[in-house]
Amino acid sequence: LIVVDDGSRDDSWKTITRLSDQDSHVRGLRFRRNFGKAAALSAGIGASGGEILFCLDADLQDDPTEIPRFIERLGQGVDVVNGWKERRLDPWHKTYPSKVFNWMVSSLTGLKLHDHNCGFKCFRREVAKELRLYGELHRFIPVLAHSRGFSVAEITVHHRRREFGYSKYGFNRFLKGFLDLLTVKFLTGYGQRPQHLLGAVGLGCFGLGLLGMFYLALVWILNNMAGPIWTSISGRPWFEAYPIGNRPLLSYSVAGVLLGAQLLSLGLLAELIVSRIAGTEETYSIADRVGEDSEQDPFKASVS
Repeated sequence: LIVVDDGSRDDSWKTITRLSDQDSHVRGLRFRRNFGKAAALSAGIGASGGEILFCLDADLQDDPTEIPRFIERLGQGVDVVNGWKERRLDPWHKTYPSKVFNWMVSSLTGLKLHDHNCGFKCFRREVAKELRLYGELHRFIPVLAHSRGFSVAEITVHHRRREFGYSKYGFNRFLKGFLDLLTVKFLTGYGQRPQHLLGAVGLGCFGLGLLGMFYLALVWILNNMAGPIWTSISGRPWFEAYPIGNRPLLSYSVAGVLLGAQLLSLGLLAELIVSRIAGTEETYSIADRVGEDSEQDPFKASVS
């Protein structure tokens, strides 16, 4: 049991030290200051040595008696088991926004879960090896694992009322969560091909800008060079001739061309960065190996 003290200012570390003295299976890690839940989970996972890992919040709202059910579900060929607080005993201002957030995550990522941010999780060691947790990405562990090809399941868990301490999450949690969701969507969908997103949006803006510029150029030609040809029999022009310099479309078209060019440039730079780091970070996930050379690098193995 690895307990991480994320810069608490109460007697948490004294309690952890006492428990460690009483039981050699308990180990503690103490941060110098609060670094966030993702950092705490990363430190705890790095200090662990088991093949099956559990994440459990220390606010006593999650029930440890649920652990055997997680192990049973994991034994059915699943890589990640996520808890679902079906009957959540929290105030309404936390439960209802959470439902909206979970719906957004499920819709954007394709992983349908009722409670993505549940702190009660169980997963295999190989999952932890392929996840990089930083910032606020701890709430997207199932999504990140799913994007790497791991199987994810969900079970209902018993949820208790909070009796000790208080929640430090406020309204800014939802704003940060939405921004993190956009980050995860970009990383899982376009992390290895950023130009597909930036380039597509850039080409769209660039194309609309060029279309507007072409239209204005055509209007200028009709106004200044072919005016007599387009004049009706009555002597009145078929359309009112306004100078193109006074038209809002000119500003929008120029902005579209410039924005499109910038997005295309950003996409090329992003592709350059990805190509530089592609050799230092695996972009695939191997489920199993077979054969006498299974432990060797397949690119270094001899071919007969």
